[in-house]
Amino acid sequence: MINSHTLIIHKKPILFNILNEIKSNLNFKIILVDDDNIDILNKLENFVIISDSEKLHSRGLLKIKNYPINIQKLLEIINIQFLKNKFQQQNNIKVGKYEINLNSRKMSYKNKFVSLTEKETMIITFLNLSNKEINVQNLQSEVWGHKSKLETHTVETHVYRLRKKVEKKFNDKSFILSLKNGYKI
Repeated sequence: MINSHTLIIHKKPILFNILNEIKSNLNFKIILVDDDNIDILNKLENFVIISDSEKLHSRGLLKIKNYPINIQKLLEIINIQFLKNKFQQQNNIKVGKYEINLNSRKMSYKNKFVSLTEKETMIITFLNLSNKEINVQNLQSEVWGHKSKLETHTVETHVYRLRKKVEKKFNDKSFILSLKNGYKI
């Protein structure tokens, strides 16, 4: 069974055989795949893949170019990539069809990315956690920390700019909905 703690080796049977001999000492599974699986590999996220193929563009791709390589160094590189993947998974949230990386503040969908400001990230995260319509005063209080009812259009301005950014990059006019009493994702 393939899970996110599986090392996928693409078209490197010698490397696979070497690692397979010591698999009882590894803290991950290994599998060998060929070009028949290239489309599947390109769709995988948060996996560690070793390949030299130019056809492969997966996020967890490791291209080892310095041969020969010490086996301990290789295992160290692989384990570091697994840690990076785990860290990435913990910092990514799903918002509808989009994924947002909270560290880099980038929103992505189908290999398109848009950078977000800190407030835009906070607005999206807050709206996403709520399953109901959120009014302007609640957003002012929770995102900006304003406790009193201020007459300001800060929330509306930020939501407007965020919508325009998402519409321009992803052609999505309905990312944040304006409803009778507030906003909702």
